[in-house]
Amino acid sequence: LGYSMEETMGKNFVQNFIQPEDRKSVHNVLRQALTGQETANYELPLISKHGKRYTVLLNATPRRDGKGQVMGVVGVGQDITELDKVMGESKRVADDL
Repeated sequence: LGYSMEETMGKNFVQNFIQPEDRKSVHNVLRQALTGQETANYELPLISKHGKRYTVLLNATPRRDGKGQVMGVVGVGQDITELDKVMGESKRVADDL
C-alpha cells in the first residue's frame, strides 16, 4: 500500500489504516480472533498511501501458545482488486444478456 515499515510499526491498524466506515466491522473481526474465533474470506477495502483503492480478502486466525491460550492474531490479506473488477464486469455483461 506504499507505507514504509517505519510508518506502520507500532500504529493501531484499525485507527490508522482502515476507512472510518469500515472500522467497526474490522475491529469486530480482530476481536473475534482474540476470543478464539477464526474469520475467513472477509472482504476489506483499503486505501493506499497515495489514495488508490484496493480490495483485500482477509483471514484472521487466533495465535495460540503451547497451552492453547490466545496470544494474538495472525492476519493474512490477499489483494483481490483485479479479481473484483473482473467479477463486476462479468456480472454487468451477464445482466445485459
